[in-house]
Amino acid sequence: MHALRLALTDPRFPAAAAPGALTAQSGARPALTRALSGARTAPGAADDLPGTLADALDADGVAVHRPQLGTLVATVPTDAGARHAARAAVEAVDDEAVRLRSAVKAHDGFFTTFFISPYSRYIARWCARRGLTPNQVTTASLLTALIAAGCAATGERGGYVAAGVLLLVSFVLDCTDGQLARYALKYSTMGAWLDATFDRAKEYAFYAGLALGAARDGDDVWALALGAMVLMTCRHVVDFSFNEANHDATANTSPTAALSGRLDSLGWTVWARRMIILPIGERWAMIAVLTAVTSPRIVFWALIVGCAFGACYTTAGRVLRSLTRKAKRTDRAARALADLADSGPLARIASRLLGRSGLQLLPGVVAAFAGTGALIAAVLGRPFGDGGTVVAAGLYVLFAGVAVTRPLKGALDWLVPPLFRAAEYTTVLVLAARSDSPGALPAAFGLVAAVAYHHYDTVYRIRGGTGAPPAWLVRVTGGHEGRTLLVTVLAALLAGRGDDFTLALTALAVAVALVVLVESIRFWVSAGAPAVHDEGETA
Repeated sequence: MHALRLALTDPRFPAAAAPGALTAQSGARPALTRALSGARTAPGAADDLPGTLADALDADGVAVHRPQLGTLVATVPTDAGARHAARAAVEAVDDEAVRLRSAVKAHDGFFTTFFISPYSRYIARWCARRGLTPNQVTTASLLTALIAAGCAATGERGGYVAAGVLLLVSFVLDCTDGQLARYALKYSTMGAWLDATFDRAKEYAFYAGLALGAARDGDDVWALALGAMVLMTCRHVVDFSFNEANHDATANTSPTAALSGRLDSLGWTVWARRMIILPIGERWAMIAVLTAVTSPRIVFWALIVGCAFGACYTTAGRVLRSLTRKAKRTDRAARALADLADSGPLARIASRLLGRSGLQLLPGVVAAFAGTGALIAAVLGRPFGDGGTVVAAGLYVLFAGVAVTRPLKGALDWLVPPLFRAAEYTTVLVLAARSDSPGALPAAFGLVAAVAYHHYDTVYRIRGGTGAPPAWLVRVTGGHEGRTLLVTVLAALLAGRGDDFTLALTALAVAVALVVLVESIRFWVSAGAPAVHDEGETA
């Protein structure tokens, strides 16, 4: 920064001679050019040159990152006294305390902040001093969760108690791996992918373990386990879609956003609002405690009710915020929403066929809502294997094509991907639950888990700036509308032959899992994608 200041303010140093210096080239942004000129001529303007340049970039619409330094010291001393004071301030900083504090994620939930992070940061330091890597800790967390799922699958009270304890240990390790990465500055693409992927694998494996344990006691809760997974995945898609639609939008303010800011300024409301949405820390703590002291059925009902409330709360707030703001969404945001929609070849064909009809005037969210509503109503209202369900699935394909005919830039178009997820997952759940085969629901659980992995993988690629999975993968897996139509056709063809329907769902689950896993692993291992990590606590 000192070299930059000299280059821009001292006539003895031409700007181009300073490595990394900013220069006002022909065609540069007007406000930045004026700021650079003013920094050279206005008395005292150079004393806060970084702030001047940041304000100029803001005026030109450039996003400027202003990190909070906290206890760290950053200054440009102008004389001997200032240099002495700066050195003294730097030496007064406890580097180790800053490293430990900054290892903790900046905006965590209540349970994680007050019951895990106070000691997990020291576990992270212990791991760092012994040469352990974040990926090794992530793998240990996964193995611990899988053992917990195995304990739950025993169906014994002792197994449930052990499962609850091990699930909490797994969560401690899950927090530790990120803190170790921040403490030791060991970020990696593989680590970001493993951490994100293993979180879902651990939770869903535990659901399956609970369902298996309940079955040993004569209680079939596979429908509840699958319902919890469907609800959780759809809720996450709401989060991802809303953030992707709005993170680079302009004029992105609303009265509800201002109210949210005021509530957060009160202090205690910050924790209350974080807890009621049941984030991962609170969710896993609830699952662990209820597993140890109650039954799998109670665990799933508590999970479904809690997550449903959190989903309604966050979705309602985001809908209200979207309707009251005048945001202008970018082409990049529309592209991200289209990728999250996971539309396959059938939707694209329908889009071309209906592109010149009056249906193309429908907003994307209206078309998606109409198709989803018609499909779910038919699946719930008709007998298993009824041909009317196939007709509804065909209409769903048509509306899915209409929904993505135009760029998804409407105020509520971020709801399109969650609606598609709800339609596909709910169709599989209901048809499997109505089958006369006891193995249909476990097979459906596996199919939804495989498809959900593909959808989470798409999210992490977009968040990492690498774009969506290749088009051939979406074509091979059929897109959301193709898989939904296929399942309804299989149900119609195999009505009265529940075992065959179960076999078909199992084969489809295995095929989808193999294709998406192989391509995903190949990509994350070899693509050299940028690492994605959460910021630590302000130092």
